[in-house]
Amino acid sequence: MTGNKLKIIAVLSMTLDHVLWVLYPNYQTDWWIILLHMLGRLAAPIFWYMAAEGYHYAHNLKKYLLRLFIFSVIGHFAYNFAFGIPFIPFKTSCFNQTSIIWPLFLGVLGLSISDSEKLKQWQKTVLIFILAALAFPSDWSSPAFLVILYFGSNRDDFKKQMLMMLLWIAVYAIVYAVFINPIYGIIQMGVVLTIPLLKNYNEQRGAFKRMKYFFYFYYPIHLVVCGIIRIIVNGNVGVMIGS
Repeated sequence: MTGNKLKIIAVLSMTLDHVLWVLYPNYQTDWWIILLHMLGRLAAPIFWYMAAEGYHYAHNLKKYLLRLFIFSVIGHFAYNFAFGIPFIPFKTSCFNQTSIIWPLFLGVLGLSISDSEKLKQWQKTVLIFILAALAFPSDWSSPAFLVILYFGSNRDDFKKQMLMMLLWIAVYAIVYAVFINPIYGIIQMGVVLTIPLLKNYNEQRGAFKRMKYFFYFYYPIHLVVCGIIRIIVNGNVGVMIGS
């Protein structure tokens, strides 16, 4: 599978998950809602994997990082509007205060730090810890950053990539189950469904190379639509953790 095909799967999965949140808020446990949220777990690992691949193939790393940073800012406002989360972080919670694009940016930055020949090892370690802490309040929290880091640093070992992803998401799932909702904590382990898809990635971007701009712009646009649906269906109230 090409990178673009994987991203299309991720976009569909993400859209399904986000629309479910605004239509059926507050951690509902009907079997079919849980099943659809499980399918929604396909999205994040694909975006993490493609971020690490983007780092590897980037012709201009500074432009790639700048693009991720700009869309992390745009994505913050769109994401928080979609789910009724205050734009100013930490007013309601330390969890889920900004979108997943923030750890994508931090993950690529972390890979550049890890590969730097100018920094000493202790400096790299300190900076990685700082970036992991900065990722904590985002969607998928610090594990999103750490998974990108392991994806990028183990490109030649798919088994290790997947094992490390499952390890960090298990940590995330436990925290989610203890502090937020036990059933939805278990749902986070649905990321395992992504492994066969990533296994079939052929390291090619695929046709329509300019589709990368579609993926960047689709993210905030679909979130704004979700926010409008949220207000129409539920009123201006929060619908998930962090709101």
